[in-house]
Amino acid sequence: MAALLSSAGRLRALCPRLLPLLRPPVAAAAARPPVPARNIMYQIRFLTVAPKQEGSVKEEPISEIQTRRTWQFDWALNKLDNSVRKTGRIPKVLLLKIFHEICKTGCPGSNQTLLLLRSCGALLPEVLSPERTQLVHMIWDKMKELGAVYDTSHYNALLKVYLQNEHKFSPTEFLAKMEEANVQPNRVTYQRLIAAYCNEGDIEGASKILGFMKTKDLPITEAVFSSLVKGHARSGDMKSAENILSVMRMAGVEPGPDTYLSLLNVYAEKGDADSIKKTLEEIEKTEGYLMDRILMQVIFSLAKAGYPQYIEDIKERIRFEGELIPDAMNLCLTLITHGFEDISFHILKSFNHLSRDNVDQGSFFLQHCVNRDMPVNKLKQFCAELKEAKMHSAPLPFILRCALEANKSALAIDVMKMMKEEGLPLRPHYFWPLLVGFQKQKNLKGIFEVLKVMHELGVELDTETYTDYVFKNFADTETARAQLKKNDCLFETAGLSVAEIRYEAAHGRLNNVLSLLSSASTPPIDIRQFRNSLILAFKSSNDVHLWSKITELLYKDERYCLTPPGPTEAVGYFLYHLIDSMSDSEVQAKEERLRQYFHQLKKMNIVIPTTLYSGICRLLDSSQVPELIKDARLLSRKKSLSTDNIPESAKSDVSALEKKLEKRKAENQPITDVLKQLIHALCEEENMQKALEVKAKYEPDMVVGGYAALINLCCRHDNVEEAMNLKEKVFPKNSPVALDAGKYIALVEVLGKHGRLEDAINILTEMKEKDVPISDRTVASFFRVLNAAAMRGEVETVNRLHETIVNLGLAETAALHSPLITVHLEKDDMPAALEALVKCYKKYGKILQLHNIYCRLIEKGDADLLQKVSDFISREYGDMMALYDLFFAFLQTGKYKEARKVIETPGLRAHSGRLQWFAKKCISSNQMETLEHLVELTQNLFECDRDEMYYYLLQLCENNGDWRKAEAVWTKIQEENVVPREKTLTLLADILEKNGQVVPFEVPKVGHEDTGSLSASVVEERKIRMLCKKNNAKEAYDIFLKMQGKNKFHYRSYTTLIKALLTQNCLEEAIEVKHIAETHIKGFTLNSAASSLLIISQVRRDYLKDAMAVLKGMLDNGLLPTRPAVTVLTQTLAEKGDLKNLQALKNMLEDITKSVGVSASLIANAVALAYTKNNDLDAAVEYLEPLLISGAQNPDQAVKNISYLLRKVSEEGLEPALEKFGVMAERLASQFGIYRPVTDLFLQYVSADRVDDARSLIQRCGALVEEKRTLVSFMARSASKPGQAKKIETLLELIPEHLDMEIAYRYLMRCYELDGDIASVKAVYEKTKAKNIQLHELSLKSLAAFLKKVGEPVPFTEPPETFKFYVEKWRKRRLEAS
Repeated sequence: MAALLSSAGRLRALCPRLLPLLRPPVAAAAARPPVPARNIMYQIRFLTVAPKQEGSVKEEPISEIQTRRTWQFDWALNKLDNSVRKTGRIPKVLLLKIFHEICKTGCPGSNQTLLLLRSCGALLPEVLSPERTQLVHMIWDKMKELGAVYDTSHYNALLKVYLQNEHKFSPTEFLAKMEEANVQPNRVTYQRLIAAYCNEGDIEGASKILGFMKTKDLPITEAVFSSLVKGHARSGDMKSAENILSVMRMAGVEPGPDTYLSLLNVYAEKGDADSIKKTLEEIEKTEGYLMDRILMQVIFSLAKAGYPQYIEDIKERIRFEGELIPDAMNLCLTLITHGFEDISFHILKSFNHLSRDNVDQGSFFLQHCVNRDMPVNKLKQFCAELKEAKMHSAPLPFILRCALEANKSALAIDVMKMMKEEGLPLRPHYFWPLLVGFQKQKNLKGIFEVLKVMHELGVELDTETYTDYVFKNFADTETARAQLKKNDCLFETAGLSVAEIRYEAAHGRLNNVLSLLSSASTPPIDIRQFRNSLILAFKSSNDVHLWSKITELLYKDERYCLTPPGPTEAVGYFLYHLIDSMSDSEVQAKEERLRQYFHQLKKMNIVIPTTLYSGICRLLDSSQVPELIKDARLLSRKKSLSTDNIPESAKSDVSALEKKLEKRKAENQPITDVLKQLIHALCEEENMQKALEVKAKYEPDMVVGGYAALINLCCRHDNVEEAMNLKEKVFPKNSPVALDAGKYIALVEVLGKHGRLEDAINILTEMKEKDVPISDRTVASFFRVLNAAAMRGEVETVNRLHETIVNLGLAETAALHSPLITVHLEKDDMPAALEALVKCYKKYGKILQLHNIYCRLIEKGDADLLQKVSDFISREYGDMMALYDLFFAFLQTGKYKEARKVIETPGLRAHSGRLQWFAKKCISSNQMETLEHLVELTQNLFECDRDEMYYYLLQLCENNGDWRKAEAVWTKIQEENVVPREKTLTLLADILEKNGQVVPFEVPKVGHEDTGSLSASVVEERKIRMLCKKNNAKEAYDIFLKMQGKNKFHYRSYTTLIKALLTQNCLEEAIEVKHIAETHIKGFTLNSAASSLLIISQVRRDYLKDAMAVLKGMLDNGLLPTRPAVTVLTQTLAEKGDLKNLQALKNMLEDITKSVGVSASLIANAVALAYTKNNDLDAAVEYLEPLLISGAQNPDQAVKNISYLLRKVSEEGLEPALEKFGVMAERLASQFGIYRPVTDLFLQYVSADRVDDARSLIQRCGALVEEKRTLVSFMARSASKPGQAKKIETLLELIPEHLDMEIAYRYLMRCYELDGDIASVKAVYEKTKAKNIQLHELSLKSLAAFLKKVGEPVPFTEPPETFKFYVEKWRKRRLEAS
């Protein structure tokens, strides 16, 4: 060791002066905005009444609140008014809601108050009269308290309510109160006071008022005479009552409906059926008709008077038609309210003849019966009769819903028992509202009783029941279990086990989750039932060991993979959703733990399907952790598997394919496709022997793709002879057909491994001759092959393969030269390693493996060679670089004393770049001790950035979650009197806070960094990114060119600039930046978004070959293209009739169409269009028709529509093609019942304004109108851009009866709004009013916004909520409808 140090001493002597070093700028990490939490939409299920907690409300200015309340209230009043006009009644809940809203505003208007008062009489048929009167008094007093000013109309309204409610009061006192309030009565007041007297049979009191009216010369109207009829009758003078009609005529007033009703009612009160009949006949004779409304009032009077036996005669005179339904409903409700439910039910059944399919009748009746606490037996009787009469499809479930909404738990349980008796299904969520009620009351006994009832009724206590409504009442699962067991309601079910797992996972207790999953008592559970909870637990934990153990258990324990295709897919989906649920910052923070996790899973022989692996890679790429993708690749299913690890699902796939193949062969049908699938399935199984047997058996039907897969399989199994035989047979050197680069590399690797070096070189030569595309992945594979040979110590193999690759120009990167040195290090031949190092430098200008050579020489104690290498480095790069290399080597090998002597060389200055390299190396390798010594030993190094050095230490502390070490670092910072930067303090504070420790200093606020302290290059780089953000890519590119040769940029800056240039169609400039980035950053590749933009730009320039190459490179690197990129490439190839490249594209996308979000119909349409462009219509139909048939019969084969194909041939005027495809579409409809293609044809006719063709097609294929979703989607697309209104107008003309008119007019109105056509918008709105079409609030909101924007008045009350609110409401409605 003394010799080693003396060599260091000689180096010191050679360092009299050192070049001044510039500290490279430290680019601040751009703060990433937090990813918003994914909103999970739960479908609202029937009978679920789940409570919601109110969050905090942002305080708003009082004026704004009042304004919003005012228009909300106006809208509510309009709704109340509409309810009166449409149904003749008002729900009490609505009335009270508006009343309370007015009380909040504190400023009731005259009309508002009047409407509220009017609503408390006969408009509330579901409320008893005394309660209605009590309600009107409460409203009267409260409104007066709030400052309402009452006038005559208000008092008259109160009088009307008194009369309707038959409330007894003193008319004289009422008049006195009016006088006291200085309100003058009018004619209406006197009329109603007369009616009040007459209701009590007080003719004397009525006569006084009547006399007063005469002195005032107030006209005596029919209302007064009608009251007098009732007054005389109730005073016992029926003769005078009957004579009133004659008096009326003498006074010149003809009796009207009110008078006749008054007379009929008094007959009904007396039970005088004959007089009723006689009067009705007289009315029919004089008036020519009877008003049904009058007859209904008579029915109520007979019922109330106790004469139900006469009701049938009256009912027979009523015409129970549709327009009578609102009045009949009000009569039914009133009868129920007064206890005449049997009569009400008899009336209801009279509308049986109006029943329609899928429309239940009588729901209002059942609901009111529940609200009036009707006995269970009575309810059961009504339900049975309604169902028997086919008026209601599910009366008992409806009653259950009503009972739950009314919080009538006893009734709800009785109804569920009845449902059980009748064999109706009972669902767990029927009981949730009961559990919620008891939970609010903190009534555990009630909860236990509900659970017992569920068990008695045979209803499974599912997971949601436990997690959402049971466990929440207890501190933990153990307490819950104990209490449930104590109260005899612990039922061991799968739901309970899942709930326990979810609960423990939600509280981050992964050790308990592992225990539960490992328990033999845990029943079989599908992983999907607790996947989300487990993901949350994984994210909150840093215990990679527990992650791995749980994942291994899920993979290997059959209990958790109950459904096909088995554990690989189940665990694959779990891993995908785990990564997908993490924000970019979370992925970056947990990068090292995820890396360890993937490696642990690899050791456990866990693999996942290729599609899911690709999806994970895409997510990792978007999170800017490209290094982690390599680790994720360990889980790819393409890795070699032993036959023991082949999933059962894969084996069953092979078995099914074999049977299918044999069947087709026996039936003399083509077997090429099935054979290819079987070969690929066997290759995925790694079953080489079986695959070769299948090949031999069916060799005449083998295709090129099958042979290529077999070659790859043989290479993986080291069967070099068979691989070469297959290659020479199908892909000989003189053949133009070539393998892809991956399979050539596999051949080179296996040939090299078996010592067939010349053959390997020939393969490389063939790659060059056949111009095989070389991607970044191929270059990486070259390095892997060379490195594998180096690790085997095969010097000649490494040298010759390397020489061939470089000389042929297949690849040349710095990393590719590294195995030339590695091979000697593996053989421990240090002189040869040093010689290779010097040769590489002289030939390629690269210094490689220097650190490893230094470390090995120090470990071996070879001072001579160490001196040799130091002399070489000093000569080529200077003495300082040699000293740093020696320093780092001593640190790496644990020779800290020797390292100190090197770093204390007089005149040695800090080289931040070298120090950063070694610090990052320590961080990535988790070498805390080495890094600590680096920081300690550089304390006195001249110009060393001490804050930066401690920042490196804190980064490793953060990675390890070691707050104690971080606290010690803080102490050392203070001891050394270092002034830490804000980023260092922030990082330290984060570490301490995350671990629940007190931060011993004030945490700095994050602000904009002082750009003045940054170097010019960093400022320029930021300027470039800012210009890109502002869509000024050209200027950014000019700055970038000026900066060339001065500094390297960050990876993200290159990507940002390339994307900006591509967005502005600057393809050449973008490619130039890409080339520069590739020379500056080793292994630089564009991410998915940038690569997809590049494809789109290349397609626009007609560089289709380049676009295909980029796409292939993306897929080779595990990246997924975006849907627009795939779509534009596919459609462009189709329009050029390029069938060859379309087929290649189809093969590339075969496994990822769902991941990319591309419909299978896209490729199918494109291929058919390509055939059409090549004038081969028969081939197009032969290709497309089977796919459409298969797509209709098999949901997994999603080729269903031909809309793109029809649109293109129509737009380009290819009439023969349109006719040919039209014939095919009609044939599919008539022979196979497949209507989607003919619907596409119909809609294409509509789009092209070929109305006659569309009408003719409807006549031939009328069933196409059943494609409701397709029609709605067409209208939605039409309403997304201007100038499309004609299309929807045409649909309304052709098939009005088959469209949802509300939706159709909504989209039509939207079309005209986009066109800015004010007149048409107004006309459509008026048309909806004329047709009585109730527009959705979203349409009204949009229409109101449009009209206000163009300065037009809004002819309706604008819905009060935001657009977002109504959009969400619309979506929920569409979801429920589907």
